[in-house]
Amino acid sequence: MQQIPSVDLRDFLSDDPARKQKFVNEIGKAYEEIGFVALKGHFLDDKLVEGLYSEVRNFFTLPLETKAKYEIPGIGGQRGYVSFGKEHAKGRSAGDLKEFWHFGQYVSKDSKYAGEYPDNVEVTELP
Repeated sequence: MQQIPSVDLRDFLSDDPARKQKFVNEIGKAYEEIGFVALKGHFLDDKLVEGLYSEVRNFFTLPLETKAKYEIPGIGGQRGYVSFGKEHAKGRSAGDLKEFWHFGQYVSKDSKYAGEYPDNVEVTELP
């Protein structure tokens, strides 16, 4: 594979059943074969997306000892930083050659789901 598969959300949102099915087929294949996909045709402003990528780069260029402060033990990588080799593909024992940041939905403290969703982690070294 030379590039990340890309799907267009406008296909799924269209009134054309063939376009919707094309989207479903493409996203299904991407998730089955490699586990992730790039999404285009979303409603995020280009400036917002550029800012997001800039902040992501800023975080991942921090020293390892700084990033490690945000690796939260006991929650299986559900929030915060996960370092190289911590995860592995299903059926494999070798660790993945990736690091990542997991950010999830916010759940209010009085929600019946509050105990199931860890709080999101905020990086103090970056705005």
